[in-house]
Amino acid sequence: MNTSDERLGTEKMLPLVFKMALPAVAAQLVNLLYGIIDKIYIGHIPGIGGEALAGVGITTAVILLISAFSSLVGGGGSPLAAIQLGKGNREEAGKILNNGFVMLLFFALVCTTVPYFIMDPMLKFAGGDADIIPYAKDYLSIYLIGTVFVMMSTGLNMFINCQGRPGVAMLSVIIGAVLNTALDPLFIFGFGLGVKGAAIATVISQGVSAAWVLGFLFSKRAQLRLEFKLMRPQLAVIGRISALGISPFVMASTESLVGFALNGQLRAYGNTLHVAALAVMQSAMQIVSIPLSGFGQGVIPVMSYNYGHGRSDRVKECFRITMAVMFGVNLVGMLFMIVFPGLIGGMFTDDVGVIEIVRGYMPIFLAGMTIFGLQRTCQNTFVALGQAKVSLFIALLRKVILLVPLAYILPLFMKVTGVYAAEAIADVTAATLCTLIFVLTFPKILAKGQEGKAK
Repeated sequence: MNTSDERLGTEKMLPLVFKMALPAVAAQLVNLLYGIIDKIYIGHIPGIGGEALAGVGITTAVILLISAFSSLVGGGGSPLAAIQLGKGNREEAGKILNNGFVMLLFFALVCTTVPYFIMDPMLKFAGGDADIIPYAKDYLSIYLIGTVFVMMSTGLNMFINCQGRPGVAMLSVIIGAVLNTALDPLFIFGFGLGVKGAAIATVISQGVSAAWVLGFLFSKRAQLRLEFKLMRPQLAVIGRISALGISPFVMASTESLVGFALNGQLRAYGNTLHVAALAVMQSAMQIVSIPLSGFGQGVIPVMSYNYGHGRSDRVKECFRITMAVMFGVNLVGMLFMIVFPGLIGGMFTDDVGVIEIVRGYMPIFLAGMTIFGLQRTCQNTFVALGQAKVSLFIALLRKVILLVPLAYILPLFMKVTGVYAAEAIADVTAATLCTLIFVLTFPKILAKGQEGKAK
């Protein structure tokens, strides 16, 4: 009888892709509720909703930066572990998991302590002013307490998925998000804690998710387990995880960089309404992009395992299915938000000024995202096949090379419209270039993988 991970190389591809991906999509959809529900409840706090929403909005840049470190470990380590499982090398896969766990503990310590010492200048750099920084500090100072929970639940969850156990990974997220959904109104309105209540609810929920993940990985139900004897840091293993994980890290951390840049530019136009509107638009974008990210995470173990197993035919089939789903769903979702921006704005706040800005600028902001399913699929495939260098370049291309400079250059000619247009131009350019690079390199990568298996 096949173990869970061996099924990745034997089952029919179409049902296998959806069996692996849909739980990850569901997990990401539910995970999305953490941020979205916080913002919806906070945006409707009587009398202060607009300012509180803007305050929590600028903490997003910091939170994304913290989460990026879990992406470095999970996004780099889980494909490597899956490739080793495909080669039949369970011992090496176990070393990757356990060294990843040690890395997450270290990053949790750093990301918990450092932001406390630089919180004020950091929030000002993110676009905060005297009206909204108090709300940002109320939220972030509590959220940071749960950093270790974030690292464990998100970073290690990918290692559950690479074992062919997407249902277990999904439950870890659902448990926390359902709890967060229930606790948010209780702490925000019932106990009258406002923004602080939203942060407390989030920390408690993330703690429960982390306990679920650790409970599974320490148990005999897992094919790859956390074992104290394998937790001795090995620089070679840490280096390999970091080399591949730098791509998802850059993708996640540059979202934070973009938050700092865009909020800072928007603040120059005189009020907090644009900052709050950007928080709404980015949250709306995440409604589509985060579930698709989950789909990609679910598919990566399938590609990685079969690449390690030398089955290029299955890798190609998996890629075709993934491209069709991710491009189609992304296109439909973005077009809906472009056509109905006022409806989306009204979901997050009652502030008429914020809704009007969303109505006017969301079509521009999301225009380039309509074809972004191309980059998302190609980028995930590069990571799945262990292509660290090209993955890193593509991750840097969209945000660092294109978006941040455009966010400073375009407003010189287009004023505030240029800030929103920078996102669209960067997205469409990066997606086009990524696709061209993929078409040229994909056959060579597969050929190299088959040669390695033959040896």
